[in-house]
Amino acid sequence: MEELIRILEDVRDDVDYSETKNLIDGKIFTSFDIIQLISTLDDEYDISIPAAEIVPANFNSAEAIYALVQRLKG
Repeated sequence: MEELIRILEDVRDDVDYSETKNLIDGKIFTSFDIIQLISTLDDEYDISIPAAEIVPANFNSAEAIYALVQRLKG
C-alpha cells in the first residue's frame, strides 16, 4: 500500500489518500490524472487494466485502487 500511496502522490500530491474516498465522484482526479495513474499502475505492477475495470468504484479511494491492483495481479 505504501508504494501505491507514493504513486498516487506522484499523480496528485495535494490529496490525503488515507482519508479521501471520493477521488472520482468528488472530481478530485481529472481524466488526465486517471490516464496517468493507469499507465503508471500498468508499468509498476506489470498489470493490464481492462476497460471494463475503469469505473469510478475502482478508483474512488486508495483502498479501492489497491484492491483492483491485487485482484489483477492474482
